[in-house]
Amino acid sequence: MGGGHRVGVAANRHRVRVIHLGVTVADTQAALTVSETGLPDVFYFPRADVNMARLERSTHTSRCPFKGEASYYHLLTEEGVVENAVWTYETPIEAVQQITGYLAFYTSKVDRIDQTS
Repeated sequence: MGGGHRVGVAANRHRVRVIHLGVTVADTQAALTVSETGLPDVFYFPRADVNMARLERSTHTSRCPFKGEASYYHLLTEEGVVENAVWTYETPIEAVQQITGYLAFYTSKVDRIDQTS
């Protein structure tokens, strides 16, 4: 491909958790790891393993030429709202359709995203 941009999606068999202010917001053994050229790997969580009661849909959207249109959620915490902390592709492009509806968290906006055995 001559060093072109690529996005890979792989099933992740490890336990992956998102913890913020001492609260576990997501805890799964069915994450997807998305590897994209030039970017750190990102964990995508199935909604069933995310505490959706702590998420509130945002009006923010963005577009990625390699994944499609992203929608966002705010994270609701005891200390207030973390704006646009979570993103999701509800209708991603064909090449990455496995991530449809999965949720990803910004590492900069939560305390920890832990992967364990």
